[in-house]
Amino acid sequence: MANSASVGTFVRPGSDTGLLEVFRRRYLLSLIVRKEVGIRYRGSIFGWAWSYVKPLVQFVVFFVALGVFLGLNKSIEYYPIYLLSGITIVTFFNEAFSNGTRSLVENAPLIKKIYLPREMFPIASVLVAAVNTVPQIIVIVAIALFFGWAPTALQVIALLVALIIIAVLATGVGLLFGAINVTFRDAQSFVEIIVMMSIWASPVMYQWQMVAAEVPDWVFTLYRLNPLTPAVELFHYGLWYPLQPTGAQPLPDLWLFTAIAFAISVAMLTIGQLVFRRLEGRFAQDL
Repeated sequence: MANSASVGTFVRPGSDTGLLEVFRRRYLLSLIVRKEVGIRYRGSIFGWAWSYVKPLVQFVVFFVALGVFLGLNKSIEYYPIYLLSGITIVTFFNEAFSNGTRSLVENAPLIKKIYLPREMFPIASVLVAAVNTVPQIIVIVAIALFFGWAPTALQVIALLVALIIIAVLATGVGLLFGAINVTFRDAQSFVEIIVMMSIWASPVMYQWQMVAAEVPDWVFTLYRLNPLTPAVELFHYGLWYPLQPTGAQPLPDLWLFTAIAFAISVAMLTIGQLVFRRLEGRFAQDL
């Protein structure tokens, strides 16, 4: 009787609670994140220093090539800061989304050998992307401080809100396309197209006023419904606006569309988790 009672305490593998199970196994998640970050700098002499060198080189290139030679500093004051702010948040999304889509396929040997919450791999991809984004933000802040950056509390909060929106959105679409990519590898190519378009579908290289002036109101509304658009503008609001550039105007109804972007991101997270759980039973077979 004692043996039968102890057997009854075992939990069948695979009967987890999805995302909640991932955070119950935070230590395992941290190991995966450390492994992925370590792989990025394996064999590198300078290691983490490259994370700071890249955005610094980007700033110099943008300042000289675009700001000086093409004269964009005249039309958009502090244009390198404007550009780097948008690129940083979009790069966070693109890296998290792309790596999350590939994460299950790339970890196929581990998935086929042992059981662990499969959601752990797309989530780890988002966390690794966040780790890689931090040095870029530090560099931009350091450059902005040189130009007199003095943000309000609301502007700092805007940066955090943008990061949260992108993290939730990238987790959702990473779960969705990561699960589909296990069976249909075409999903990865489709994601590459989305990533390529993302930097042009939000006001990174240009200002939102250019879109508003050229399209009907309903198209401009759809443009603002893209979660990346308010996320990019929140980064501009937190990093570029405190420099008080000439002619700077917040995106119309910025905080309303920020709330909508967060709602869309949560909806994508819910859909991604549902599809993931639906297809999870076939992962080992299809991999």
